[in-house]
Amino acid sequence: MITKQQIEGLIEDKFKEHDCFLVELKVGEGNVISLEIDSLKGITVQECMAFSRAIEGELDREVEDFELQVSSPGLDKPFRVAEQYQKNIGREVKVVPVDGVVVKGELKEVDEDGIMVEYSIKERIEGRKKKETIVKQERIIFNNIKETTVIISFK
Repeated sequence: MITKQQIEGLIEDKFKEHDCFLVELKVGEGNVISLEIDSLKGITVQECMAFSRAIEGELDREVEDFELQVSSPGLDKPFRVAEQYQKNIGREVKVVPVDGVVVKGELKEVDEDGIMVEYSIKERIEGRKKKETIVKQERIIFNNIKETTVIISFK
C-alpha cells in the first residue's frame, strides 16, 4: 500500500521548485492518489504535469499499481489551507461561520489568527427616513469558520 508520507516525500522538492503549496493529498483504496496543489499566482497545467511526473517516476507500477490525479483545488471548492486565504485577498468571498450569520464581502486581510471581510449593508440611521449603505468590516477567527468559498461573478 502506498502511503501519504511516501507521496509527500516524493514531491517535497517540487513545492519549493515551483513555489507551490499542498492543498490536499489523499491516498485511497486501491492506491488511488489524489493531489491538489496551488500557488499564490495560480497553478498551470505544466506544474500539475511536473508533480505527476515526479510521482510516477519514483513509483513502479510493476511492483504496486496506482491511479494518480493531480489538479488545482477549483474555484467552487471551499478553502482548506491558510495559503488559499492569502491568495484570494481582494476577492469576494462567502464565509459560513460555525455559529452566526453568513458573511459575503471582500477578503481584506489575513493573519495567523483569522481574516477581515469588508461588506456593504443598508441600515436605517437614527433620525433619517431612508436606509443608507454602510461599509462594515468584520473580523472572523479561523476557529469560528466552518467554510469559505470564492464568490464567482461574471460581471
